[in-house]
Amino acid sequence: MTTTQTSLKASLPVQLSPNAERLLRERYYLRDGAEVVEDFPALARRVARFLAAVEEPYGGRAKVDEATQLFYDAITTLRLLPSSPILMNAGTPMPCLCSCFVLPVADSLAGIMRTLTDAMLIQKAGGGNGFSFSHLRPKGSPVAGTNGVASGPVPFIEMFDKASSAIRQGGRRHGANMAILRVDHPDIIDFIRTKAEVGKLPTFNFSVSATDAFLRAVLSGESYDLVDPRTGAPVRSLPARQVFRLIAEAAWRCGDPGVVFIDEINRCTSLPGPMEATNPCGEQPLEAYGACSLASADLSAHVEAGSINWGLLGNSVRVGVRLLDDAIDASSYPLAENEQVAKANRKIGLGLMGWAHMLVKLGVPYDSDEGVQLAEKLMQFVSEHAVEASRELAKERGPFPNFGKSVYAERGEPARRNATVTTVAPTGSISIIADTSSGIEPIFALAFRRTGDVGKALPVIDPVFRAAAAEAGILTDELIQRIVDTGSVQDVPNVPSDMKRLFKIAHEITPEWHVRMQAAIQKYTENAVSKTVNLPATATVEDVERVLLMAHEQRCKGVTVFRNGCRAGALALGAEGTRYVKMRERPKVTFGRTEKFATGCGKLFTHVNRDQKGLLEVFSNLGKGGGCPAQSEATARLVSLCLRCDVDPAEVVRQLRGIRCPTACSARAEGKPVDVLSCPDAVAQAIANVMAGPQDAAGNASANVCPVCGGEREPGRCGVCRSCGAGGCDGG
Repeated sequence: MTTTQTSLKASLPVQLSPNAERLLRERYYLRDGAEVVEDFPALARRVARFLAAVEEPYGGRAKVDEATQLFYDAITTLRLLPSSPILMNAGTPMPCLCSCFVLPVADSLAGIMRTLTDAMLIQKAGGGNGFSFSHLRPKGSPVAGTNGVASGPVPFIEMFDKASSAIRQGGRRHGANMAILRVDHPDIIDFIRTKAEVGKLPTFNFSVSATDAFLRAVLSGESYDLVDPRTGAPVRSLPARQVFRLIAEAAWRCGDPGVVFIDEINRCTSLPGPMEATNPCGEQPLEAYGACSLASADLSAHVEAGSINWGLLGNSVRVGVRLLDDAIDASSYPLAENEQVAKANRKIGLGLMGWAHMLVKLGVPYDSDEGVQLAEKLMQFVSEHAVEASRELAKERGPFPNFGKSVYAERGEPARRNATVTTVAPTGSISIIADTSSGIEPIFALAFRRTGDVGKALPVIDPVFRAAAAEAGILTDELIQRIVDTGSVQDVPNVPSDMKRLFKIAHEITPEWHVRMQAAIQKYTENAVSKTVNLPATATVEDVERVLLMAHEQRCKGVTVFRNGCRAGALALGAEGTRYVKMRERPKVTFGRTEKFATGCGKLFTHVNRDQKGLLEVFSNLGKGGGCPAQSEATARLVSLCLRCDVDPAEVVRQLRGIRCPTACSARAEGKPVDVLSCPDAVAQAIANVMAGPQDAAGNASANVCPVCGGEREPGRCGVCRSCGAGGCDGG
């Protein structure tokens, strides 16, 4: 056993919440077959030793020992946690440590298929992919040598999604991707509308790449040109406000697309050459084949006696930069191009989590001028210490190879080891491990129910709220039950007014404060900031438009909105207590559409009707005798009951889609034309088709149910499940 192995001791006892321990056992700890063979200190030792080993050329064994202890202390105290790929893969046979990748998509079948193959290799290794599909020729363009026409970007995105759905990231979590299309691409309308269909493209987030010129046209009420990416020539023009409205309407319905302010991103880039895409959650713009590793400091863990311990925070930042720089050399890379670009630019992304918890401990409301000013001051401090740490590493190890091409060299600044140093990721999973608030988000809910191992719903209380309520003498079972359904204390009696002010949850903070907070952090963040602007269910499309324009005006690099309850399965805050729902009355006249399906029992006609409030009822009739008309009628009646009780139609679709009927399966095996797997499957498809069409009044979109435990995932791009920790590419 080496000196390093015997000297590693945690400076503080490791204390993990039950939820954190459960997540670690399910997804992070190493196993020998089905048996878990790690605990948290062992995980920290594995990660620390693996990363520190690359420091031997800079100072021998003593340097390695020093780094190992620093990394181990940071992780075991939960003050600094690397992202999920580092925690999962360091010291394993497949040590890909990068969270974020961007791949180019060329306008040729060979180029597209190569990118698809590369993307699957990256996903298999545990990374998330970002793509700009803006170079693909628009739908209807001629294809040389085939006498055919191009299908446009959207069908290729669908192909990428299907491939991604078949492969789990690193074998442990579902794939996460970002599809970006320039707002001046001729197929932009199809792109904007694509995610509105229930269950559509579950492994992809969508973002529109919005230019300054487009946003100026929105403000002035002018039209703008759509441009053929092959020639650069305008093909037609559209009213900018009309397209902007479509973006806002789609985001209002389902949270997609987000908006990437591509010109702002490129104004702030440190290296020449335009960047066109980001990682799946939008916080890491990268060049073609770029890769980046992430880590985040828990700000809440740097508060002592009601004040920020600035010295401790500065130390965590410096350790984080060193850890991430080591990760570049310790990592394996799915593609040779990834390794080449990563080591030429050495981009890292040190970020934050626990911001909302820090504010509460300091007694500062999230939605206050004091909170925004503190955010700017704190991020400036983090940025300055991160840059200084990178400069110190450059003195010891040399600058990143492309430093001479960078803006830093042009400005005559000291050499740096890394082209970028700061990124604010959503930290969905690692914030659960640290038992802290996600990224720079407000607290989403003060309490929620988690399904335990025996199926019993157990209340989970925000730890900082629990401590504050206990100190105030109001922590009772009755209080917990009052807030567990709504997540809020605003309407709970006997809660002091100052606590209500501090413990506003995400939907109780107005959109303007969300954007102001993101802009304050972005001001001193070299890459970008992942932030969801949470909106109440009552928010309007106009509210979404105001958020998008405000984010651009305040120089954010992108923005995502999420309206409470807009996506089936996403964690929505409901009414207090348990109650029966009253079925709404059927009006005398309804309107809808009828769709014909070929089933194993003949033709099935499915009628989906709606009223002014949304989808209302379903009727289904077999066109000839046989089959199971009683069961079909029962399905239609129960679905109608659900719709008239305001059950989300997307959830109805999720429950019915894919149900198989033996008759339909036999008919398909015999080569007969069958459109659906069963009559319930036909009802699901009919509802989904109505919702995806322009006539949809319900405003619902794709399901977001946790693929691991079946629970509800938080809204936004991270989509982390607070029950089991499952989520997408989240920088954690």
